[in-house]
Amino acid sequence: MDGLTIRPLRDDEYSELDSFLYEAIFIPEGIEPPPREIILQPELQVYVADFGSRHGDIAVAAEAGGRIVGAAWSRIMNDYGHIDDETPSLAISLFRSFRGRGIGTALMKALLAELKDAGFRQVSLSVQKANRAVGLYRKTGFVTVDENDEEYIMLCTL
Repeated sequence: MDGLTIRPLRDDEYSELDSFLYEAIFIPEGIEPPPREIILQPELQVYVADFGSRHGDIAVAAEAGGRIVGAAWSRIMNDYGHIDDETPSLAISLFRSFRGRGIGTALMKALLAELKDAGFRQVSLSVQKANRAVGLYRKTGFVTVDENDEEYIMLCTL
């Protein structure tokens, strides 16, 4: 996409992750989106609270037209995709109007490179089985290491 820049998210932009956390919530077809306040739930706040303060807090942004349109970030946390205390979990999100253009792949590759440069050996995530993003994750090297009725736990070796 012309005019697109993938770059590290700056410290003063970490608050943007709240918007992308909301956008990352998988909403199946025909289901009403939850209220924005859902991101205040403790099980979602683990992804963004005090971001930048812990080892493994790494984030990249997709910028287009002078605004951030997507983000991918990682953190060592006890979330849905938790593997162990040395493996960061990953989240990625784009505003709807920017999906399907290869931006997610570019964000993912950039974050995986940042994680590898930081010395991490692997990264994990959790994804709903019905989410189209499963294809993106597989394409960028993630494999399913566990699953339940609704979601996959995936791991990428860096």
